[in-house]
Amino acid sequence: MTKKKTAGRILQIIIVLFGISFLTFCLIYLAPGDPVKAMYAANGSVPSEEVLNTMREKMGLNDPFLMQYFNWLFGCLRGDFGTSYSLNKPVVSVLLQRLWPTLKLTLFSLVLMLGVSIPFGILSAVKHNKAADYIIRILSFIGVSMPGFWLGVMLIYIVALKFKLLPVISTDTGFKKMILPAVTLAFSMAAKYTRQVRAAVLEELHKDYVAGARTRGIKERTVLWAHVFPNALLPLITLLGLSFGSLLGGTAVVEVIFSYPGLGSLAVSAVAARDYPLIQGYVLWTALIYMIINLAIDILYGIIDPRTKVR
Repeated sequence: MTKKKTAGRILQIIIVLFGISFLTFCLIYLAPGDPVKAMYAANGSVPSEEVLNTMREKMGLNDPFLMQYFNWLFGCLRGDFGTSYSLNKPVVSVLLQRLWPTLKLTLFSLVLMLGVSIPFGILSAVKHNKAADYIIRILSFIGVSMPGFWLGVMLIYIVALKFKLLPVISTDTGFKKMILPAVTLAFSMAAKYTRQVRAAVLEELHKDYVAGARTRGIKERTVLWAHVFPNALLPLITLLGLSFGSLLGGTAVVEVIFSYPGLGSLAVSAVAARDYPLIQGYVLWTALIYMIINLAIDILYGIIDPRTKVR
């Protein structure tokens, strides 16, 4: 990707973020309920109407819509996303506090997924229409079809409750308490990526350069790992980046099931508590993560395969 193209993408990210911020603020503004009452309710107090009106004025909630939006937006540009109603902490510090657990869970899940999907996908492609291929395809179909929440509940029952091999819930981010959430996330992803790897490797195996390499007497293992695998890996980079962004945004269902303190469970609790500043910050955070990862993927594509560069 050229410098001009990169600058254009960065400008596009900025424009999209402005659009998302405006849409998010509109939806929160139109949402039913009183933010001030929600803030006091989260702290367990019921103030008088006079106190509520004073707080609304102090928070600028009586200002016109556009003035409220631009005040909030200028605060975001300075790194101030407001204060969480339910936690009474700056939104930025809350998001940063939950980022590291989510990042660890994301990386762990991706490592598990790649460790399963790459060898099984290649084996399925090499043993095309043989017993191993059929078995792997059936297992991958089951994995894609299985709901993540059901698998998580089954893992808790069998592994944690029945055999007591691992903790039931993950109230912290230790390695043992990450295993079940990571396996739950990696299972369906591994099934999907196994099919993707199989399709990509099969496509490469039918190309002319593979036939030419075999004709020259190059060993099948060398053809597979030195030529086919690197070329088959390129189309999967985009999919892998999207999965990374999705996991970093927080996988709410899995995190709630295992009580894992990540961004996904934070978003669920923020919605339940009507914590509007935290919801707005989370949405912008997730959008920024996705767009930065997409930009990084495009740059990485140009480094790995110079043919994709735009001149």
